[in-house]
Amino acid sequence: MPDISVQVTKTESSDASGDQTNLLGLDREGLEQYFLDIGEKKFRATQVMKWIHQLGVTDFQDMNNLSKDLRSKLAENTVIRNLGVASDLTSRDGTRKWLLRLEDGNHIETVFIPEDDRGTLCVSSQVGCALDCSFCSTGRQGFNRNLSTAEIIS
Repeated sequence: MPDISVQVTKTESSDASGDQTNLLGLDREGLEQYFLDIGEKKFRATQVMKWIHQLGVTDFQDMNNLSKDLRSKLAENTVIRNLGVASDLTSRDGTRKWLLRLEDGNHIETVFIPEDDRGTLCVSSQVGCALDCSFCSTGRQGFNRNLSTAEIIS
C-alpha cells in the first residue's frame, strides 16, 4: 500500500462482559427465541434489531420504545459489543485500512479501496487467510479460524 499516512486511532476494548450474550451474534430467529426465553414477546427482536442495525444504537437506555424493566434486563444479561480498532490508516490515494482487535487477542484487517465510480471493501470472515494478497497482512499469518457471527457483524 503506497504512502501510508501517520493517522492512527487506537481504542481500548474491555472484557467486563463475563457470560453476557452479545446480541450481534443472534439472527432474527435467535433474537426472537432469546426474548421468548426471558418471558417477552418475540416482536421485541424486531425493535432491538432496528435499534442496533438501522439506527446504530448500542446503549439499551436509548432504546426508548422498550420498557425500563426490559432495558435494565438487557443491560444486565446482554451486550452489543463491537470489535476494537487497533489502528486506522489512510494512504494518500484514499485507501483506508483498519486493524481490528478480537477478544481472543487475534487481529483482522478491513480495507476500503476507493475508485472513481465506486469503492471496494475487503471484509474478513476468518482470522488469517489462505490467500496472500500483497496489500493485506492478514494472509501472511496463515489460516487460524472462522470469525463468529458477532465478529463479522461488528
